[in-house]
Amino acid sequence: MKYKDLREEVCTINRGIVAAGLVTLTWGNASAIDRKEGVFAIKPSGIPYESLKPEDIVVLDLESGDVVEGSLKPSSDTPTHLELFRAFDGIGGIVHTHSTHATIWAQAGREIPCLGTTHADHFNGKVPVARALTQKEVQTEYEVASGRAIVETFRAMGLNPDHVPAVLLPGHAPFVWGATLRKALENAIALEAVAEMALHTLSLNTNAALPDHVLEKHFTRKHGPKAYYGQK
Repeated sequence: MKYKDLREEVCTINRGIVAAGLVTLTWGNASAIDRKEGVFAIKPSGIPYESLKPEDIVVLDLESGDVVEGSLKPSSDTPTHLELFRAFDGIGGIVHTHSTHATIWAQAGREIPCLGTTHADHFNGKVPVARALTQKEVQTEYEVASGRAIVETFRAMGLNPDHVPAVLLPGHAPFVWGATLRKALENAIALEAVAEMALHTLSLNTNAALPDHVLEKHFTRKHGPKAYYGQK
């Protein structure tokens, strides 16, 4: 396999989203990109995670979207991943799941507000909901349009995808990303946790909020040039 390391990484993290409790049945997928080679790799469509092997992972060309290595059909969500990789230069991996609490917010069409420092440690503000797709988009280019809707939403809201590495597709589920695929998995785990926390918090106090200066402090102490959390 020419892209052995890439396929092994993607296989490992696809199994990892199951181990993290983020996936039911085959409701999810993970992908990673090699920008130097101009390719990305993703889980094949409908293959059970327990039987997934590195040689099953499908590698595609970033420019054309054509399969360059692998004999199986790639995930049906591949066009969405492709749109995100093309638009967001800083991301190295994408995780898509239907994790319960994040999906509840997506199905409600509600952004996840930043109510506490746990959220602020990972996301610099609310996790947005992408715009709804038109009937024509759903009928003709559903997965491509989903990716474009995410990109359009981030640009319209002036959001930095490196600072808010997640989005909710209305009525669907979350897409999460990171500088690496392992970081994308970490962000997906964090998203599910803060989605559950927010749901319970608002059930106790509908006016709950985290002051902006506390949010900014917690985000910047972990991210960016002023970060000081953890070891050098």
